[in-house]
Amino acid sequence: MQNKNMSDIIEAYIKSVLQENQRIEIQRKQIADHFDCVPSQINYVIKTRFTPENGYAVESKRGGGGYIRIMKLAIVDDSEIIDAMLSVIDDTVTLRNAIAIINNLAANDVINQREAEIMFSAIDKDALGKFINAPEVRAVILKNMLLKLKYQETK
Repeated sequence: MQNKNMSDIIEAYIKSVLQENQRIEIQRKQIADHFDCVPSQINYVIKTRFTPENGYAVESKRGGGGYIRIMKLAIVDDSEIIDAMLSVIDDTVTLRNAIAIINNLAANDVINQREAEIMFSAIDKDALGKFINAPEVRAVILKNMLLKLKYQETK
């Protein structure tokens, strides 16, 4: 674990707890105390790594009895996960979020690793770097690929 930063360690811990349960409730302060870090570090990990793009839903309640509830999204079929990914793409999408979406598709066996690599190459900085509006172009390309996955032609 010496090459991992604190965010990676916290993420791994939360994911290990989520393997046992589909839903967990945590308190920022307790987790921060456990890892000897500030509660804002916990917020950062949850905000950046436990997103719908990554296959999670998060609810939080602030205050003395506050908690953060993290739920692993249950996917019934491929079209449901594709719809979930389409719903998080606005008119623009960052490269980071696009990568998370593609990784989520691969993790849920909607696409294979080769298809993921092709999708990555279509939305990365090498392909879109010269566009001033790269986040908008990336969103259009990613939405189109997702729709093609959802509505594959039957042979």
